[in-house]
Amino acid sequence: MERPSLHRSIQFARSLLAHFTPFADWIGELKHPAVRRADITAGVTVALVLVPQSMAYAQLAGLPPHYGLYASFLPVAIASIFGSSRQLATGPVAVVSLLTASALGPLAADNPQAYLSYAVTLALLIGLVQVILGMIRLGFLIAFLSHPVVLGFTNAAAIIIATSQLGNLFGVEPGPTDQHYETVWQSIVLAVESPHWPTISITLLTLVAIVAIRRYYPKLPNVLLAVIVTTLVSWIIGFENFGGQVVGSIPRGLPPFELPQLDFSTITQLSGIAVTIALIGFMEAISVAKALAVRTRQRLDANQELIGQGLGNIAASCFQGYAVAGSFSRSAVNAEAGAVTGFSAVITGATVGLTLILLTPLLYHLPQPTLAIIIIMAVGGLVRIKPMIHAWKAQKHDGIVALTTFVLTLAFAPNLETGIVTGVLLSLGLYIYRTMSPRIYSLSRHAEGGLREAGRADSGQCPKIEMLRFEGPLFFANTTYFENKVLERVSAMPGLKFIIVDAVAINEIDATGEAMLRTLSETLAGLDISILFARVPGNVTEALRRTGFFDVAGEHHFFHSRDDALHHAWQRLQDEGNTECPVESCWARDLTCCVFQANPRKPGETDFRGVASGPSASAAGEN
Repeated sequence: MERPSLHRSIQFARSLLAHFTPFADWIGELKHPAVRRADITAGVTVALVLVPQSMAYAQLAGLPPHYGLYASFLPVAIASIFGSSRQLATGPVAVVSLLTASALGPLAADNPQAYLSYAVTLALLIGLVQVILGMIRLGFLIAFLSHPVVLGFTNAAAIIIATSQLGNLFGVEPGPTDQHYETVWQSIVLAVESPHWPTISITLLTLVAIVAIRRYYPKLPNVLLAVIVTTLVSWIIGFENFGGQVVGSIPRGLPPFELPQLDFSTITQLSGIAVTIALIGFMEAISVAKALAVRTRQRLDANQELIGQGLGNIAASCFQGYAVAGSFSRSAVNAEAGAVTGFSAVITGATVGLTLILLTPLLYHLPQPTLAIIIIMAVGGLVRIKPMIHAWKAQKHDGIVALTTFVLTLAFAPNLETGIVTGVLLSLGLYIYRTMSPRIYSLSRHAEGGLREAGRADSGQCPKIEMLRFEGPLFFANTTYFENKVLERVSAMPGLKFIIVDAVAINEIDATGEAMLRTLSETLAGLDISILFARVPGNVTEALRRTGFFDVAGEHHFFHSRDDALHHAWQRLQDEGNTECPVESCWARDLTCCVFQANPRKPGETDFRGVASGPSASAAGEN
């Protein structure tokens, strides 16, 4: 007894160790100079994009720009070291920044110090949620955020993010409002009535610089160069003296280690939004990680990625940063730059660290309109209308969920969780609705010999036999629907003698479903109607055996194929002298009940208990 216990303990220890040493899979590859060179190049390239983006996203989150740099230092490296994706670039991202602002605004909008404290605490809670989910292997919970919900939310969030920068683009300051659309309207009115031309000039200069560099020198870092150009112009013309907004002083040096102060009240206030951001941030990370894993053919572990993202957020909290996630744009840059291992992220973090130590004084004159343009251009790719149309075409319910989430997220901004929660609940509700009334239809024999759904062109059905196909599990939510549909056919066909259920799609049955079948069999038996079952899946068959349903219904009511069930029903009708469906007219009208008379089986081929002694029904009969 001790050996198996010892073996299990060793296995558990190895599994636990693997959670915290995933980097062991790639660290040995760094002994190759080519790998080191590729990772260093990729890491520096990503840092050139990350430095201006992180400051812009920090302001989107309602935080000073240097908080974005702090969140881009250690969290970037730690998330990569302890995650499973080699190319995923973690750090501040637009959607998580917006969610942070929407969560903290109502709590501490008038108290900057409390706002900073809440942001740091929120990052810690997000990290703890992600680590716990990864450790207990609950990464599957991300499935509750369905694709239509995320699609609707990200489209709306991108629009909200872009329009939130109107004030910075035109140099106007709208007053406080309850709804985001009111802020947008005020910004537009102020921009028309009293535009700040120096700010508008810097905005246009930034746009021209980014577009021109992207077009004529696509290999150069257009965002970084635009930052350098506009910062120099701002310094030369004294943009700040004209009333223009600049980044201002950024503390020089690395962020200090400081544990966030926790109290029960703060945890209670932030726990709900922490779970929401943890799931949305992870969904963004895992989506891009999956895409990269397909390209590089590397193994991806969603639970390990949760741990990596969680530790990254905890590190952000302990070093004065805010919540981070995997970035689509920077991950693409990382992959395109040739990153081979997670060491590229270590180089990115180190480059940001050098920026904090040496270059922060140079960022004083960086114009706020430049950061606004960076934000808008970064989220532009998140607005995707075609996928929403595609979701509608694929399944109208998905289209409804995506559109509802989109509209409500816009309407209730800055309270973004309203749209997400409503979308999730609607998605689950529509799924339950579909499972409560799954597709059920009649089957008939077609000209080529196969059994297919009976269409409107069919002239009629055999009055003695009806074959139904039920698509979905038979459980408490839809048993009444199944029973009603069967009884509707009984009412519509007064001469009915056999109902054959094609059960191949009934992949699960619960106690309520089994009880309903018992009651239905008894009801039909009282009407002199037999219910037969064809192609019942093995797990459902075993469940019906365990409950004794086989003994009640009779094992001879179960068949390996639909043709076996039809043959049995036809033979019974012939034995009882039913001639309402003679062979000639039946075959001519293409009715199901007489197909075997036109092509009869050889004696002994089937024993009419559903156990075939030879080959099963023809391939055409199992379409």
